[in-house]
Amino acid sequence: PLAHGRFFPDFVCQLTDGRMLVVEYKGEAYATNDDSAEKRAVGEKWAQLSEGKCLFIMAVKKDAHNRDVRGQLQALISLNS
Repeated sequence: PLAHGRFFPDFVCQLTDGRMLVVEYKGEAYATNDDSAEKRAVGEKWAQLSEGKCLFIMAVKKDAHNRDVRGQLQALISLNS
């Protein structure tokens, strides 16, 4: 739950290795607003408490490393393998 309601991420899937992946996509105009910051905090805490069973990403069109969404997802999944 969030301060103002509930959080329904854009995508939820189970990876072939059994881990859960939750993706919240934000356009450039919304990536840094208060609502997004709260969702990021909830998602990151959820992933942290899962002891490696769950992954969370707040994806954007291009991240700080100039990766598109696919690149961001690949990096997250491979980093946490």
